[in-house]
Amino acid sequence: MAAAFAAIGGKWKLTLIYWLGRGDTHFAELRRRCAPITAKVLAEQLRELEADGLIERVETGPVPAPVIYRLGPYGATVLPVVEAVRVWGESHLELNGGDRAVEDAMGCVQALV
Repeated sequence: MAAAFAAIGGKWKLTLIYWLGRGDTHFAELRRRCAPITAKVLAEQLRELEADGLIERVETGPVPAPVIYRLGPYGATVLPVVEAVRVWGESHLELNGGDRAVEDAMGCVQALV
């Protein structure tokens, strides 16, 4: 459990994996989807996910060309976990009245698998 939490724990990593599981994207798009995440925190989380081999960072050209992030083959193995957490979250909201506002970024309403 400790190794899993180290790799995918925290407020943003599962959300980032969810969005990358839906397709490759660049830093600015991830930041928009995960608002109110700060650029600093997003960069840190992406670096950690890359260091753990879950995502890949693809430079598209010389600076200032956008950098594309994508889920790597190893990262794809965690998608069933992300989907299970997403489904559990929906059930949790229903159990608790479902009237709490969920931020769009954290909503992640579409199924992954």
